[in-house]
Amino acid sequence: MHMDTKETENGDNNNGPAAVSFDSLNIEPHLQQEGEPLSFDQDQRVYLVPFRWWKEAQDSYSSDLKMGIPYIASPASSYGGAMKILNNIFYSDIAFNLKKEDPSLLRSGENGEVGVSGRDYALVPGEMWLETLKWHSDSRTSSNNIKSSSAVEEDMSDIYPLQLRFSVQRESNAFSVKISKKDNLVECFRRACKIFNVDTDPLWVWDFSGQTTLLFLNDKNKISKESQRQTDQDLLLELQVYGLSDSVRNRGVKKEDLTPYTNGTSILMNGSAINNSSSSARHSSTIFGSSFEAGSLGLTGLQNLGNTCFMNSALQCLAHTPKLVDYFLGDYRREINSENPLGMNGEIASAFGDLLKKLWTPGATPMAPRTFKLKLAHFAPQFSGFNQHDSQELLAFLLDGLHEDLNRVKCKPYVEAKDSDGRPDEEVADEYWKNHLARNDSIIVDLCQGQYRSTLVCPVCRKVSVTFDPFMYLSLPLPSSTTRTMTLTIVKTDGSTQPSSFTVSVPKNGKLEDLIQALSAACSLGVDETLLVAEIYNNRIIRFLEEPTDSLSLIRDGDQLIAYRLPKDAKEAPLIVFMHQKIEEKFVFGKLSSSWKAFGFPLVVRQTITTGSEIFEVYTKLIAPFLVPDDESIDNCGSTDNNAAEVEVEDNKNPRLTELSGTTSTEEPDSTRGTKFQFYITDEKGIERDSDITMEEPVNLKTIPTRLNVLACWSESMLKHYSVQPLSLLPEVFKSGFFTKKPQESISLFKCLEAFLKEEPLGPEDMWYCPVCKKHCQASKKLDLWRLPEILVIHLKRFSYSRYLKNKLETFVDFPIHDLDMSAYIDQKGERSSNRYILYAISNHYGSMGGGHYTAFVHHGGDRWYDFDDSHLSPISEDKIKTSAAYVLFYRRVDEDISNLRRL
Repeated sequence: MHMDTKETENGDNNNGPAAVSFDSLNIEPHLQQEGEPLSFDQDQRVYLVPFRWWKEAQDSYSSDLKMGIPYIASPASSYGGAMKILNNIFYSDIAFNLKKEDPSLLRSGENGEVGVSGRDYALVPGEMWLETLKWHSDSRTSSNNIKSSSAVEEDMSDIYPLQLRFSVQRESNAFSVKISKKDNLVECFRRACKIFNVDTDPLWVWDFSGQTTLLFLNDKNKISKESQRQTDQDLLLELQVYGLSDSVRNRGVKKEDLTPYTNGTSILMNGSAINNSSSSARHSSTIFGSSFEAGSLGLTGLQNLGNTCFMNSALQCLAHTPKLVDYFLGDYRREINSENPLGMNGEIASAFGDLLKKLWTPGATPMAPRTFKLKLAHFAPQFSGFNQHDSQELLAFLLDGLHEDLNRVKCKPYVEAKDSDGRPDEEVADEYWKNHLARNDSIIVDLCQGQYRSTLVCPVCRKVSVTFDPFMYLSLPLPSSTTRTMTLTIVKTDGSTQPSSFTVSVPKNGKLEDLIQALSAACSLGVDETLLVAEIYNNRIIRFLEEPTDSLSLIRDGDQLIAYRLPKDAKEAPLIVFMHQKIEEKFVFGKLSSSWKAFGFPLVVRQTITTGSEIFEVYTKLIAPFLVPDDESIDNCGSTDNNAAEVEVEDNKNPRLTELSGTTSTEEPDSTRGTKFQFYITDEKGIERDSDITMEEPVNLKTIPTRLNVLACWSESMLKHYSVQPLSLLPEVFKSGFFTKKPQESISLFKCLEAFLKEEPLGPEDMWYCPVCKKHCQASKKLDLWRLPEILVIHLKRFSYSRYLKNKLETFVDFPIHDLDMSAYIDQKGERSSNRYILYAISNHYGSMGGGHYTAFVHHGGDRWYDFDDSHLSPISEDKIKTSAAYVLFYRRVDEDISNLRRL
């Protein structure tokens, strides 16, 4: 029942029924008992269910059954005989009254039990219906030993909406209820006729939602005057009817037909499909060209609000965490600690709980988590705005925030940490854990927190300090390769061959001299040659790499580098850099226009040049490898009226330099459409044209430069004589992308664990104060796992940071899916809990550092996995969930017996 009532067709008519919004009543909604307000921002739907079905689940929770408000139904009119037939024909309405009764005076059923006859129904809120549904599914699952992953679709196929018109009869403490055919689908109205037939047997409705109480509240409950005038008129309300359709009652569904899941988890956690017959609760999404029923419990996407894929990925993993979901779908608000100064007034917990309930609502469609995002930004400003962030950093903040908001400890005692002083580790560990629980006790601690032992040894006096600290997740380093592959283009400056690309392996933490040495061996560099490395960007050189001791970490994977082969004996000569331009034509506002556009990478030579003729000779020598051996294309020379130096091609296919008469200046592109080159002295960017270069004349230079930048402008005809495409083929140092994998070896998750637990010295910034030496020292540190949590979160440290740049490791980590055995890594002896885990969620990151995209892979019962990509969902096979994009792994503990069965 949606509490926002709908406007009726004649709602504007003073004589017709009025539409009232419960939000306008300005009262505390959602009462469970009279005078007891509950929160109304959780679930806005009310379900009509069989009372016996609801009561079976409630009896299992507590022997103290909470009573609702009982109403007895009676016929609304005294029509009989022919008048009743005429009323049904002309009005097509079901009319009856609901009168409130005293619960203490009620007894029904043969044994005096309340509300167990076949004509007793219950009105329950959405969250209570979901809990009851889960209990019934769990009961069937535990009573059947059938290994299947099919959903309990039969049970979930008869939810349908029903529109009811209510009007209040204050004097008789009752409601007048009408169900009209014009407000409902024909099939829904037909079913309502059978359910609400009050002519023969009595009918009882028990309200556990508290919604009916709203209509009886007076001025003390802050009802506005306008609302008071409207409450005596019709209110159009929507009810969700469950478990009362003919299909379920007549089919007689057998328990053995409702196959449970192999993992034995509840319906909330096994992805049971819900086929809602209501058009308002049914949603079909097309995912990668296929139709997918998005009404399954928990299979709800999250819309991207603008670079919020990191948040969506982490939320989907938590939204499918066993026991955590059950907790937040239950009455978690009673544990909110609003007095905790370290908490957030319970707002983060409430926002997260509301979000989970919406994600697990049957028939939910992809939703926008705006409310949660606003709360997150309020308490964690680093996540405000719409920049990309780290899903693991969000996860760490959220788990800590949920813990403090739900901490059951109201007053934290002061606890002094004590050193081991030679005591047994078991005694010290238990002491530390007990002290930790004295200050921290929440569902997050119950599920996600473990304990490790930290051992520090002074390098001077060998003092040993042992402490036991809690952890929420394990951040494991990735032992990657110690080498790095780099691809560079080598260009000869004698015009003998075209440029060639070479890929070499260098030390990851090496220097430029290591790269030069590797390239020299790869290209067979002569003893009289040297390499000059330059970085190219936008068809120009932006820097030269000349310092041999420079770190290779200054070179990024996306950089484009060229190594020019230069003679050693010309080190004192100026460096001449040739840049290239060609005419580009394009339509602007429907008119064809031409402009000069740079292309290709620069060509370099180290030589002393004084005249224009020498410039021309050097350039034509450099581009000779790109000459096209085509007679027809070469024999196509013409002349232009300019005073610039030009290159003419003769019948022998060898270009020769000529000088044409005429004048020249900075012409429009149309003035150079001949078959020649035109040269200018330019700046380092190749934009300015300081002066043109002509034959037999000295180059106009004010001083002798160490670097001379020359711009070569190509005419359209000359482009036909040369293949300039190789000049534009410049590979990156390492090609990185969404779907590329670095050629690194595969490492196992256990190797990462061993690297995490390896003894290592503390860094200079993490010096330890030795109580014996009375000074800070660089002690050695060793971590050991002591107590593992029920939910084990493993963070793979893919992002590395240095002084100069940030980098992402694309190392492929081979992690177990069904049987992660941590027994060999636990130092606690005699630990009774199982140390075996099964994977149930992965947070993935695709792309490079500072960008990319986050998704989540989630296990959803049986052998089914789903890819959560923001609002898009798609099934994914289990053999495809292992990728080099895996960033955060989520494991849950399994019993030894179940683990043994899986291995069999």
